Amino acid sequence: MMPDATNAERSRRFYDELGIIEWDRMTRSVASRVSMELHRRMLARFITPGARVLEIGAGPGRFTIELAGLGATVVVSDISPVQLELNERMVAEAGAESSVEDRFVLDVADLSAIPDVSFDAVVAFGGPLSYAFEAAEAALGDCLRVTRPGGCVLASVMSLVGSLRYHLAAVAEEMSLFGAEVFDTMVRTGEQRHTPHQCRMFRWSEIADMVNRLPCELEVASASNAISSGDPEALDSFERDTDRWQRLLTWEEELTKEPGTLDAGTHILFAVRRASA
Repeated sequence: MMPDATNAERSRRFYDELGIIEWDRMTRSVASRVSMELHRRMLARFITPGARVLEIGAGPGRFTIELAGLGATVVVSDISPVQLELNERMVAEAGAESSVEDRFVLDVADLSAIPDVSFDAVVAFGGPLSYAFEAAEAALGDCLRVTRPGGCVLASVMSLVGSLRYHLAAVAEEMSLFGAEVFDTMVRTGEQRHTPHQCRMFRWSEIADMVNRLPCELEVASASNAISSGDPEALDSFERDTDRWQRLLTWEEELTKEPGTLDAGTHILFAVRRASA
């Protein structure tokens, strides 16, 4: 399927305009800091020192810095030139620029310029596949194509069920502005088209079906912010106590892998391993 240039342009414009605000997305609340830690732990599990990694949707560099700390060599890409400029700045300030091999503008729905089996791993955190809409499966397949046999693709996508639960108050308010039918369509298709942040949210069953049709094996899947999307005051109390905070992170990491919680977070994280030749 050919990539949708309109989707790409909308995503590029959205993240160009978002600018430095994106840097704080994974740290601005206690729940987002839990999410950051879950993503970090998945990177630590699958990225080994010396690995050559393609990072798609790298943004201003939160995970670029983490990859550098794990000893990887990173090829940084993003659909937004503004985000790439911020990535260079923030990664340099963190002292991690020596780990970056290259940077370039890239749409997850069009990896045609990248040769087969070029990378030990591909990381697409922050939801790049959610901006590919109907081309998401083809995009995941292309991520596998550029990964060596036995290598892994790590990704996170926006979760339909968990996002709807987390943002239910806002949905109730927006129904008065946009009409209930807009949200009926969103629930049916996962597509959020009524706001500037246009993306596709997924059910876990949709991700599982995609993975089953592609030449890969599922290594792990989990929700992000399933437990920690509740009472903010309770989360604050956990974060203030080092022991309780570590316990909460462990609970979240373990329990959000259960089948009953995979749809319960704001994001779905998963790792797939490309089939060996």
